[in-house]
Amino acid sequence: MRAFILFSIKKSYMADRNKEFASSRETPLPCLDFSHRTILLRKLKDVEMQYQYNKIINLKLAALRLNGIVIRPGEVFSYWKLIGKPSYRKGYVDGMVLQGGSFHYGPGGGLCQLSNLIYWMVLHTPLTVVERHRHGYDVFPDANRTQPFGSGATCFYPYGDLMIRNDTTEDFQLCVWLDEEYLNGEIRASSP
Repeated sequence: MRAFILFSIKKSYMADRNKEFASSRETPLPCLDFSHRTILLRKLKDVEMQYQYNKIINLKLAALRLNGIVIRPGEVFSYWKLIGKPSYRKGYVDGMVLQGGSFHYGPGGGLCQLSNLIYWMVLHTPLTVVERHRHGYDVFPDANRTQPFGSGATCFYPYGDLMIRNDTTEDFQLCVWLDEEYLNGEIRASSP
């Protein structure tokens, strides 16, 4: 029975991988479905602030790749398909990367803040999450937390993706940007 369940999950996962991926951009769709923002700089125990500033550089690069993406009916949004491999050549810098219950530094570190934001917003929409991985390590204190622990989505290139499918008849759109203090996000729709 267990082998059958694993085969069914893998078959369903592979079917999603063969679907058309969201790639088109538009000006903002007319209807705001959900919005959220997260603070950019947090003082973390045993983490130099320079890596928090580096995270902002990484988030700006990734947000440019995702902002305005429309997920049409039947399409799948793939975090890594749109961002690609974070590398020094692409301008990514060392930031904090969580792995194996601790952290180290690597190019693109801090991008989980963006995948966390997207996942949290999607939970408040009719979109379907088809791949998501949760963090196993909580580096953030509970003070000033705006989302419960366990509601995030870690991403590790190329294997751990955040994938969202639009099973509705409406277009949905992801809008993400940074200001001086926050990483901002909206899920917009073609109709209320």
